[in-house]
Amino acid sequence: MAVRGGKKIVIVKRKIARSSGHHGGSWKVAYADFVTAMMAFFMVMWILGMDDRTKQAIEGYFANPVGYKRGFGAGASPLSTGSAPSPIQKTPLRMIVRSTEQRQFETLRKAILAKLAASDSLRRLKAEVDVQVTREGLRIELVESGRGDVYFPLGSSRMNVATMLTLQLVGAELATIDHPVALEGHTDGAKFGQDAAYTNWELSTDRANAARRVLQSAGVAPGRVAEVRGYADTKPRVLGNPLAPANRRISILLPFSDTPERAGNAEALATSKRDSLVSNIAQPLRKAY
Repeated sequence: MAVRGGKKIVIVKRKIARSSGHHGGSWKVAYADFVTAMMAFFMVMWILGMDDRTKQAIEGYFANPVGYKRGFGAGASPLSTGSAPSPIQKTPLRMIVRSTEQRQFETLRKAILAKLAASDSLRRLKAEVDVQVTREGLRIELVESGRGDVYFPLGSSRMNVATMLTLQLVGAELATIDHPVALEGHTDGAKFGQDAAYTNWELSTDRANAARRVLQSAGVAPGRVAEVRGYADTKPRVLGNPLAPANRRISILLPFSDTPERAGNAEALATSKRDSLVSNIAQPLRKAY
């Protein structure tokens, strides 16, 4: 305290408190962006490590999430949108599955035809193989020609060399995918011998079953064989001539997933697997957001 001219002068010193260390909330935004980017990177790497069918299921979900899984009446998120179930159209899902399988079957058809064309042995044996994508699925038929004994001797389920070679080549290609397989045996309209206990029904079934064994030895997993059918002469290839050699054939069918014949338990099983997959993907997303 100083004295000037008889008056006391009071000097007041004020200290300004300075803080250090706070920079606002911008770092939180940057950190949140970093965590989101890392989560997206993890999801991409996780999906890349999955098998092709799982990738296709994820692709189908994100292409049409509402049509892929049963929707709900409340909420805005397609992953979890409330608790009031409401039915939705399943047509978009079937279209996605059909389109994916159509592309897969076309690729497989070309691969099988290329492999068969490269076989000199089959050309010498004059083995006819018809590979088509039909409304049922991918159908591969070993069709008899000439006298009708290229693949099997007349009235016998014992395979010829052409049958073994063809089924081994086809089986090696079928082993590269995971899809149900149905085998069919067909005969012509000629009566089978005099034995009423063994008819064209038994013959067609035995030939289809013999084909199954060769396909499995070529790499087709036993669990993929859904059916072995014997049709006898009830489904001729040449409608106007029941005795035509082309009616004697073995058919290998990879059916579409949504055909009327498989719209029951098979479709329910496939839907259950897809819903489970979507649920597994949705859980980490719900936790993150």
